Amino acid sequence: MTESPRTRRGAAGEQRDPAGGAASGGSGGAASGGSAAAAADGSPRRAAREAAASAASAPTTRRAAAGERTLPRRASLRQRSFIGTLKALDVLSAAGAQVSVQVTDLDSGEEVLSGDEHLTLPVGGIGVVPLLIEVAAQIEFGQLDPFEILDRGSVEPVAVGGLWQHLKAPALPVVDLAVLAAAASDAAAANALVRRVGLDAVRSRMDDIGLEKTAMLDRFRDVRGPDDAPQVAISSAGELAALFAALVNARVVSPAVSAQVGEWLNLNQDLALVGAATALDPFAHEDDRHRMLFVNKTGRADGIRAEAGVLAGPRGGAAYALLVGFDDLSIAHRLRAHDAFRALGSDLMEYVF
Repeated sequence: MTESPRTRRGAAGEQRDPAGGAASGGSGGAASGGSAAAAADGSPRRAAREAAASAASAPTTRRAAAGERTLPRRASLRQRSFIGTLKALDVLSAAGAQVSVQVTDLDSGEEVLSGDEHLTLPVGGIGVVPLLIEVAAQIEFGQLDPFEILDRGSVEPVAVGGLWQHLKAPALPVVDLAVLAAAASDAAAANALVRRVGLDAVRSRMDDIGLEKTAMLDRFRDVRGPDDAPQVAISSAGELAALFAALVNARVVSPAVSAQVGEWLNLNQDLALVGAATALDPFAHEDDRHRMLFVNKTGRADGIRAEAGVLAGPRGGAAYALLVGFDDLSIAHRLRAHDAFRALGSDLMEYVF
């Protein structure tokens, strides 16, 4: 790393709004505060729908729409310091890993933790998120039938991950493939969707919503040759944290598109990294009794671990992203990377509860 991770109270005005344009600490922060309040009172799916309805029906903030709910404020230095995360990232950096991290408060838009957040790194399966945004947008605008049947035989077999390769059904509708891609990082499902909507359309959509460092470069492959893109997808922690904040606040493409992508991502079953600290059931965490909203996506490949998402609880919420590139020489190297994600998860839980 060229810059040590740091905690900062300011710089909200520097955040770019993935919906297009710069996000300020004013209206954007107020809107996101309402998302945390909505999450505290119901299921993530209901929170997403309420956010979409609120954005579509009124120009006021979601906090006002929620009835001026006032939540306890986080005031202690311990909650804002992210000391455990900083120590774990320092260990990774000392071992030669590349790290990009960003944590942003959903209430204020304030930058809470950052370190090389501008650095562009491979993100593996997180590349599914831009794909899902494009799929949802084409469905919303009538360009894609959600029940169109896509044949698994239309794409090359790929065994890097997922469930479809093990199922007997040779063809599934678009919406079911989106669920598989979001919930199980299903490579075959994602490749079928890429073939249907087109990589150029996915890249163009990212440009339209203002993401300059986020791109899906290629489909998933078991082996990458010299003529293939070196990675499935790339991004930065800064852009991914901003993107997830915009998704839960219904500001990506349209409220309906944001809500649909949020519902798909809420099915994600990989809670082994940051999500390990939440104690949620990875197979049934859509409606948690402890008033928690957790929407995330992970990315894994040799020497790559990445996660981005939103965690909200009774006291507020945060959008986060952590990308790590490391020498994948042994299980010890992997465990060291995983420790950093779990430290971030523990600090985030302190932050929102």
